[in-house]
This record gives sequence, C-alpha cells and structure tokens, in this order.
Amino acid sequence: MNHQSVLIVDFGSQVTQLIARRVRESGVYCEIHPYDKATEALESLKPAAIILSGGPASTTEAESPRADHALFESGLPMLGICYGEQTICAELGGKVEAGHHREFGRAEIEIRKDSALFAGIGAVGHREPVWMSHGDRVTALPPGFEVIAVSDGAPFAAIADEARKIYAVQFHPEVVHTPRGKTLLWNFTHLIAGMTGDWTMARFKDEAVVRIRQQVGKGRVICGLSGGVDSSVAAVLIHEAIGDQLTCVYVDTGLMRQGESEQVVSLFRNHYNIPLVHVDASKEFLGGLAGVSDPETKRKVIGKLFIDVFDAESSKIEGAEFLAQGTLYPDVVESVSARGGPSAVIKSHHNVGGLPDYMKLKLVEPLRELFKDEVRALGVELGLHPDFVGRHPFPGPGLAIRIPGEITPEKVTVLQQADAIYLDEIRKAGLYDDIWQAFAVLLPVKTVGVMGDARTYENVLALRAVTSTDGMTADFYEFPWPVLGKTATRIINEVRGVNRVVYDVTSKPPGTIEWE
Repeated sequence: MNHQSVLIVDFGSQVTQLIARRVRESGVYCEIHPYDKATEALESLKPAAIILSGGPASTTEAESPRADHALFESGLPMLGICYGEQTICAELGGKVEAGHHREFGRAEIEIRKDSALFAGIGAVGHREPVWMSHGDRVTALPPGFEVIAVSDGAPFAAIADEARKIYAVQFHPEVVHTPRGKTLLWNFTHLIAGMTGDWTMARFKDEAVVRIRQQVGKGRVICGLSGGVDSSVAAVLIHEAIGDQLTCVYVDTGLMRQGESEQVVSLFRNHYNIPLVHVDASKEFLGGLAGVSDPETKRKVIGKLFIDVFDAESSKIEGAEFLAQGTLYPDVVESVSARGGPSAVIKSHHNVGGLPDYMKLKLVEPLRELFKDEVRALGVELGLHPDFVGRHPFPGPGLAIRIPGEITPEKVTVLQQADAIYLDEIRKAGLYDDIWQAFAVLLPVKTVGVMGDARTYENVLALRAVTSTDGMTADFYEFPWPVLGKTATRIINEVRGVNRVVYDVTSKPPGTIEWE
C-alpha cells in the first residue's frame, strides 16, 4: 500500500487499539508496533507522524520501557499520550515523579495557550472534559516545551514544542469519555502533520485485489468459511480477485444459530456463485463434546475437530496451495504485544491453536490490516447486504460456550430456539442496530415453577445485550421493558425446557477479550 501513515508506538496500554481506531476513522492509515520494535517499524512504514501510547509502567523505574531516540531524531511530528507524555519528558530532559495527585476518571483541563492541537475545541480559558488515568506526573518540562493546558492534578496536562512539532497530553483522547478527543487526534494528523486522509475502503479493495492476485497467481485457495462477517468478507474479496480459483469449506458444527447453515449455503452458492463445500459434522462435534464441562477443554475439542474435518475436506480439493483466513488487525496486534511479548498463535478458526505443520498451506489473509468496523465497511463496498455485514459478533466455538456445563443435543436445540426468538423480537422492535451484541445463555441451573396447573422443573435462560463502539469496553443495553416482557413470554410459551428468563445487566470492563 502507498498511503500516508502514522506509526503508533505501543507501551502496553489496554486501549492502544482505540488510538488506531480513531486515527483510521479520520481517513489516515496507521499501524501499531511495540516500543522495542519501533525503530524497525520507522524504517519499514516510513510514517508521516508518530504517536506514543499510554502504558502501565512508570518512567521513574529503571527498567521501564522508553522511546528510542531514533524516533525523536526522525524530525517527524509526534504526539505522546499519558505514559507517552512521560517518556517524552524523561527522554528529552524533563522530570517525572511518582505519587503526585493521581487522577483516574473524569477530569477537566483548562486551555492555557492557543495551539493547533486544540483547534475547534476551545480558546485560552476554555475548560474541556477529558479522561485521565495516571499515577505519575510530569514535574519539569524538557527544554523547548511549554504548557498549553492544565488540570487540577496535572500542571502539565498538555505540553508542546511547537518548533519540533512534538506534543503530549496526560489524558486519553482516544476513549469515548474524552468527548472531543477525536477532534484532537484529527488536529494532530491533519493540521499539524499535514495529512490528507487517503485511507478509504474503496482504495483498500482495489489494492487488496491486486495483492491477492500477485500472491496467489494461478494457485487454488481454500477459505475456511465460518458464516461470520470476517470470513465471509474475506471470501467475497478473494473471489472478486481470483474467481473460481477459490473454494470455500463450511464446516457445520451443529453449534450454529438456528437456520444459519442454510443461510450461509444459500448466500454463497446461490447469490455469489462461489464454489462451496458444506460439511455436516454436527454428530462428530456433539459426540466429541459429550461429557465435557470445562470451557477451555470445550474450545480445544472444537478446535481439534475443526482442524481434522477441515483437513479431510481440503485434501480432496486438487491443487490447493493456499488457506484464506479472516485474520483481523487486532489479532495481529495481540500476537506481538508490548503487554506480553510474542504469542505463539496469531489466529486460528477458534483461537485455540495454529494450523498443524502437516497441512502445508500458505496463508492468504487479506483483512489483516483492518479493524472490525472497517471489515463491515469493506463488505458494503463489495456489495454484501448491510443486514449481513451488520450482524452481531458470533464466537468461533458457537453455542458451545453459551451452554455452561455439559453440552447435549437437547440443550443446543433449546438454546437455538430461544436465541432465535430473542433476536426476532429485537429486530421487530427496531433495536438490532442499536445493540452491539445480543445472545441467550442456557444456564446450568434448574428452578421449580408452576405453569398452568402443573409443576415444572426446568432450565433458567439468561438474555444478554450490550452496547459498544469498539468491543474494548461495553455496557448493558437498557431494554424497554415491554420488549423484554414479550421476549420472555414467547420463550416460556414456545420453548419446551425453559421456565424462567432473566436479563443480565453486568458491564464489560476494559481489557477483557471475550464475553463468553
């Protein structure tokens, strides 16, 4: 790709990916690289600007991560965020001290000097809500820097060396709790760094088609189709590039949503005319999961079975050289993270292990530069129906991790029916697009109830729905009670095996990876 770009140096913040999301939303391509690989990234990416992320360490400790001096010597515009501000000061001759007026949560900054960084946000004297999260603070500035904003707990809440175009803020502009943080980041990339914003899905699609053709040549590609948005968009993109050189293999585990397998087969065979192998392996998966209760063991059983079934089918496709995956950029970032070092696995179909060496297939990962929302935008660009690309996320192991305890065919049927009713009522109420993810969970609990004149002893079903803009944090959805009431009534009346429905109102804190 040939785009103006930003290098984001990761010091281990749990919200570093949000910086990239906000930058990408402004039409600017960016990549995240760990601090100890930043020099190599500077050479390979050739960015037009640099952003230093936050992080959990303290620059007052000798072993804390630091920004390489090559970054400062590059002469590129730079923005430090939280720990990024502190490492700028520590490296360039300022001072950082621990234990001074910790600030966590909502705060206000007061702008003390006009700066391009605050264009459209406020003039001198303006007070702006921000989100703070720091225990250390800067107590002396490096030569050439001046204060451009303060807060009650941070006398150097925002600083600038205008001559060198180095800026830093103690707060987090990337999180939604800093209402105009997106404007601040836009000011840095567009006003200060002079970037035009040439990152669009239309351009990405055209470039990706060229790259796929160059990589694959005349070879055959197999795509492990899960029915989810990622693998589906990857399949349609690859098919646009190489046509019938692509064959999709859809492994039906028996753990999908109700009617989902029929929808996937119809979409790809009938609408897109993409060669598709449909493997009904539900008996193998349900048999392999019989008696298994531990959730991690379930994942491993499902992962191994998937690889076995997929390998058996792919070996029947003559001349197959490549395997297509719907790997996304967060998978790549998490595999080599400043938080925990390199991971042995970037992605597998169920995130439980990589492909075995004996498969000897070369990977095609056309979405590995994209975030989830960008994949959805690409899907629309490719002509996928908005209802399909806007589907709620669905985990690789399927309903297996929404049935705590032992899995049986009867439990799967009960959950499929209840989940279908839940989603149907959400759609009828016009709420589906307001919710990031909604699903039902069949709890390993039974209760006594009276239905009509009979006493019952049946399952408890939990309903969950959350709102989120990025999947990093989320809150429960405040359902209108009439919708919940109608949903619960339908489930009790139409699904045999459930006599109580509850709604889960817990939230998802930052840094957790999955719901299930």
